[in-house]
Amino acid sequence: MTKILKYLKPYWFSILLAFGLLFGQATCELTMPDYMQNIVNTGIQNSGIESGVYQQISEKTLNSFLMFATDSEKDLITSSYKLVESASASKDLKSEIPALKKENVYLLKDINDTKKSSLEDCLTLLQMTVMEVSQAASKQNVQIPQLLMMNGVDTYRKDAKSEISKLGTSTVSSMSSQFLKKEYTDLGMDMEKIQQDYIISSGIKMLGYALASAVCAILVGFLASRIAAGFSKNLRQSVFEKVTHFSNENLNTFSTSSLITRTTNDIQQLQMTIVMFLRIVMYAPIIGVGAILHVIESGANMTWILALCVVVILSVVLLIFMIVMPKFKVMQKMIDKMNSVVRELLDGMLVIRAFNNEKIEEEKFDKANSDITSISLFTTRAMAIMMPIMMFLMNGTTLMILWFGSKQVDAGIIQVGSIMAFMQYAMQVIMAFLMITMVTIMLPRANVSAQRIQEVLSSEITVTDKENTCDFSSSMRGVVSFDNVSFRYPGADEDVLSDISFSTKPGQTTAFIGSTGSGKSTLINLVPRFYDVTSGSILVDGVDIRDVKQADLRSRIGYVPQKGMLLSGDIESNLLYSKKDASENDIQSALDISQSSEFVNKKPEGIHSEINQGGTNVSGGQRQRLSIARAIVRKPEIYIFDDSFSALDFKTDAKLREALAASCKETKSTVLLVAQRISSILHADQIIVLDEGKMVGKGTHEELMESCKVYQQIASSQLTKEELANV
Repeated sequence: MTKILKYLKPYWFSILLAFGLLFGQATCELTMPDYMQNIVNTGIQNSGIESGVYQQISEKTLNSFLMFATDSEKDLITSSYKLVESASASKDLKSEIPALKKENVYLLKDINDTKKSSLEDCLTLLQMTVMEVSQAASKQNVQIPQLLMMNGVDTYRKDAKSEISKLGTSTVSSMSSQFLKKEYTDLGMDMEKIQQDYIISSGIKMLGYALASAVCAILVGFLASRIAAGFSKNLRQSVFEKVTHFSNENLNTFSTSSLITRTTNDIQQLQMTIVMFLRIVMYAPIIGVGAILHVIESGANMTWILALCVVVILSVVLLIFMIVMPKFKVMQKMIDKMNSVVRELLDGMLVIRAFNNEKIEEEKFDKANSDITSISLFTTRAMAIMMPIMMFLMNGTTLMILWFGSKQVDAGIIQVGSIMAFMQYAMQVIMAFLMITMVTIMLPRANVSAQRIQEVLSSEITVTDKENTCDFSSSMRGVVSFDNVSFRYPGADEDVLSDISFSTKPGQTTAFIGSTGSGKSTLINLVPRFYDVTSGSILVDGVDIRDVKQADLRSRIGYVPQKGMLLSGDIESNLLYSKKDASENDIQSALDISQSSEFVNKKPEGIHSEINQGGTNVSGGQRQRLSIARAIVRKPEIYIFDDSFSALDFKTDAKLREALAASCKETKSTVLLVAQRISSILHADQIIVLDEGKMVGKGTHEELMESCKVYQQIASSQLTKEELANV
């Protein structure tokens, strides 16, 4: 599969951009639980009070703290606050701080975070010390100064420190916020507004991160789709270009249905996998690692729950992976088989109907369809089982977090919002692993598809141009020479053609005849290099065809296959297929020579009449004549007709050959003609007789009737003595 990934190189910048957007999306996703935690812990439970540092504090309260502070703590507090006296305060300041109307107030200075953190710890200790002293004085029913005289300040400071360590950070934070809330209320501050402002501010920020995450996700989806579509376009183009250069030997290696599946279904599988990879596989590790780091930083001692869940998930996925992976290779082969059955059914529909064998073909299709349905159900069910297992694990993890988290909340170690955030991070970790495992189920099938595509791309083309090619001789035209040519199909044990030698002359017709399987079509397919000879050589205009470019060779040839093949479009586009710049006179001349003018002119739209794919909307004879006309439009040096007159009646056949012979005499074009009927080659300038791949006769009709027994047998089997006598 790694070899296929080179087609992603043009999109490296888009991939990097997608990765950056995924990182941004993950950052936004990981930030939102923190804001949700703050809304619950700070906004709801602590009434919007973010820290234990007083923004405003009355002189009376501050002095009560200083009573229990050490010298260093006093210095820290006094350096962090500035005194605003009631008498000297302005009206604006008094309206802003109502407490200034009756007492002095200390305001927090602009201090750095380090000093602020130290100040918060100091004030928390002093708050707890004040509470310890107040409770002790109430129990002993004595005044605080008297109590301090009896036991000393250090005793209650030690008790406060001990109590802080027992309660846990969550409870201490909540108690500290209550101290601040009471003080702020006494100072006339609107606590409801403070709480609402904090919640709304945090909510807006949370919404902003959510929108940013959505924008990143949309952009990543756009980039992933574009990258995957471009990748499959380039890959499909490469496969198609490779197949167009395949020789007949290469085409015989892969079935038509298999090549169609590899070009469509297999590439589609890779496209889907790339989209999933860019949107999920790249995203999952980022969000997973980030969530794990947040879980570790949360301070909740429940990381083992996640570790246990991840181990179980990986075990389940690995088991399913081992079961499903071998089935994907079988599935792609079954798709090939079903495509082959459908193609055969459509191509042979007339024969199937003629013999009333629709039921047999339906059973074939039903068998192929049932096989692929069965294996698809197996793989789908295996993957479907995984989802409820994953949901069970996720819900089980949630219950375990709530169970053990509630105990930590009760112990004052963490707050409710922290548990909620921990649950979200835990779900993100689990979902990250779940997303990766879901994609890994797709990877085996994508890997199979990649291997199948690579088989096509890595196939060695058997008919290629040499690095240093030469040009055709300008002094010769239409001369074809076979010099001791032998040929055998790849993997065969015997030659199909053996020691074939002959030459043609410009303007003359060379015909090939022989029994079925004698090698006639194979012989003429060697001229345009659909196959390369096994031994010997073929010369065109005095040059070995292996020493020139295939394009130059085939530009000199007008080839008409045994089965007339027309392309979708109209009659004109099919005729121009051989020569795009052909004039109207060239087209009309080709139609006249091929005896196509009559039926073309009868059509309402003439040469602009529509032709269906494969020429299914014209008869077999018309299809053959239009195929011949297409070759004539090119005005080639060499015509190759592979039994191309078989669908024509004798009258049309005779007229076409007469007109073609006159045209070839004029243009000095060579005709290589394969025929089954003696009547089609009687007037050929040279007839080659083949029998079991060997040339057993060469000459004109009269010469062969005297010297070649095989030709005599063919002639006597097709024509009566009177017809032979009148030739």
